[in-house]
Amino acid sequence: MVKLTGAAVLALTLIQCGSDMTTKEAAATDVVWATNIGGGAVLASDGVHYGAEEGVSGGAIRTLQSIKGSQDPVLYQSYRHGDIRVAKALPNGRYDVVLHFAEPDEVGGGERVFDVLINGRRRIADLDVMAWRDGKIKSGLTVAASDVAVDDGELLIEFEAQAGEPVLSAVVVRRRAGRNDDWRLVWQDEFDYEGAPDPAKWTHDIWRPKKVNDEDQYYTDRAKNVRVENGHLVIEAHREEFEGAEYTSGRIHTAGKGDFLYGRFEIRAKTPRGQGTWPAIWMLPSDPYKYSTTCEPGEDWQGSETCDAWPNSGEIDILEHVGYQMGHVHGTVHNRAYYWVNWEQRKGRIIEPTVDTEFHVYALEWHEDRIDIFVDDTLYFTYVNEGTGWEAWPYDHPFHLIINIAMGGVWGRAGGPTDDSQLPQQFLIDYVRVFEKATS
Repeated sequence: MVKLTGAAVLALTLIQCGSDMTTKEAAATDVVWATNIGGGAVLASDGVHYGAEEGVSGGAIRTLQSIKGSQDPVLYQSYRHGDIRVAKALPNGRYDVVLHFAEPDEVGGGERVFDVLINGRRRIADLDVMAWRDGKIKSGLTVAASDVAVDDGELLIEFEAQAGEPVLSAVVVRRRAGRNDDWRLVWQDEFDYEGAPDPAKWTHDIWRPKKVNDEDQYYTDRAKNVRVENGHLVIEAHREEFEGAEYTSGRIHTAGKGDFLYGRFEIRAKTPRGQGTWPAIWMLPSDPYKYSTTCEPGEDWQGSETCDAWPNSGEIDILEHVGYQMGHVHGTVHNRAYYWVNWEQRKGRIIEPTVDTEFHVYALEWHEDRIDIFVDDTLYFTYVNEGTGWEAWPYDHPFHLIINIAMGGVWGRAGGPTDDSQLPQQFLIDYVRVFEKATS
């Protein structure tokens, strides 16, 4: 496929996985076990079949009727509460484990906190379901642990309470299969040059602070903040006085130079660290007015309180990380039907403690019927096209890539003031690659 330039679009057309297999069926093939805690069998929207509870003991079975924030609320209607233990015989090997939770009670932050141990290793620490679900109760939370080793024929999941009692709604276990090979590279930047990012592929946003999300940084196009060196794109955040701002950073995007409809997007990156940092790899619509109802093309819609281009026309977050929760990686979609204002945000979280010390591959597979988000080929978040219209699925038109470090802002400051002693910090990108489905 030829790469189009300027305002043209590189359309990545979906070809289903095999002649008869839908993307839903293909994604479920790696599942080796899934169980609905305390309840009966459930076929989830992503094609995963959760069997009736097995291998689970301890605590008490309870029910919860009203659930938000999930395309599969039935998974959360039954759960266990208390001293829970999960034991499942599995062949020796390496697996990814995704756990589902919902806070059932009117509790505040810190009132129910527990750790999750998998095969004797503490894989999730200080889990506060309500706090991790944006301060919401009765809202589905998924948390993934990757590369779990089974070497004695059993997967064992245990919980240690720090405050209150643990809860658990469902478990799904996938074999570590790696990426399939039916993708063809069509767009890339390997950053194998020095100096400014390739102007044929990237554009700088030059913004004053507070434009969006109450962020504190001034986005510049200076080499101090954005450059390519030693084989990496460097986005660098500084504590400095600049044009009335107290922080500077960089934000670049591919709009008009790399606009994509469907495909696989891979970005190998190492995040910054430190409270107040908020790095992201994400996508916005190249026509933000596609589903807007309150503004017209040409209006400055980003940060606008009157233009509904966002969230109507959509957003896809491949990676977000906030420095006050090191090692927590988030994948999210935003749209009119499901976003934070109505408590219906659709998102997932994976625990990867080495995000700031090692490079990882952050990936999105975007089809016309589903969105899957990965870290190192661990699938931890899926959002399915419900077929109900643009309000829930505005992901039917081209989007472009964005890479940035925000400083502070509504999420970056949620854990407290920015830790200036950690600055400057770098967001390092080894490569950006975009693939389309190869023909069968």
